[in-house]
Amino acid sequence: MTGNAFYIVDVFAEDKYAGNQLAVVRNAAALSDEQMLRITREMNYSETTFILSEQPREGGYDVRIFTPGAEVPFAGHPTLGTAYIIRKEIIKEPVEKVILNLKVGQIPVTFNDDGENGQILRMRQIEPVFAEIIEPESVAEALGIGAGEIDEGFPIQEVSTGLYAMIVPLKSLDSLKGIRINKDKYYELVKNTTAKVILVFCHDTYHRRNNLSVRVFCDYYGVPEDPATGSANGCLAGYLVKCRYFGKEKIDVRVEQGYEIGRPSLLYLSAQEKNKGIEVTVGGKVVMVAEGQLY
Repeated sequence: MTGNAFYIVDVFAEDKYAGNQLAVVRNAAALSDEQMLRITREMNYSETTFILSEQPREGGYDVRIFTPGAEVPFAGHPTLGTAYIIRKEIIKEPVEKVILNLKVGQIPVTFNDDGENGQILRMRQIEPVFAEIIEPESVAEALGIGAGEIDEGFPIQEVSTGLYAMIVPLKSLDSLKGIRINKDKYYELVKNTTAKVILVFCHDTYHRRNNLSVRVFCDYYGVPEDPATGSANGCLAGYLVKCRYFGKEKIDVRVEQGYEIGRPSLLYLSAQEKNKGIEVTVGGKVVMVAEGQLY
């Protein structure tokens, strides 16, 4: 196993060493699944991605995504971070779009100058799928909060834009801050649900410019709490439109995440009803941190 360059990037970060860090490995076609999983565990981030070839196929670059526990078909911050590396280190030209061939399908990532916000990468996710509605008592037990802290005006629902997440609306930021995951109850809950990831959100925020505050728990995948989660926030974007959380069939919001674990992140969510479905886009910044070589 020689000759594999790798890069570390911060995704959804306002500054370096914030956001959600990601390792991206190049020229990975010769690596076995076992080697990819071992590298992911050694990197010890929530995900590591592997670029299989530096030549596009059907317009996109073949990429695989692993958590420390298993390969996943889709994840948000790995998609944005890998597109950033492909553009910067492989294409080496300021193209406006990079397409990734993932297990879930082709995901396009666009690069936009967003004025005072700087360069924002945005990915178009697949159309949301809405599944089971979950009763609040078992969810509250898993989160270690009272059932009355869940906003009963909106459902707790499983949603997928490539990877299922359970979307849980709360009434206040105090409730969000007060979550203490009960692992036994969490595993008892997700044993019977498609979604193993729990996204909890509320309309109160740490910073006035933002619209929602979010926490994401995914111990099933080896990550007790994620600082920034593009896939789950894509599910949230679809949910917000479907449930008319803001009273509209179209949203464009700023979402803060990771504050409770000292990794403040910012995600840009857009969604709208279109052709009898919901079109979802998730965006954020990507910052280069480091590069090296695997041996």
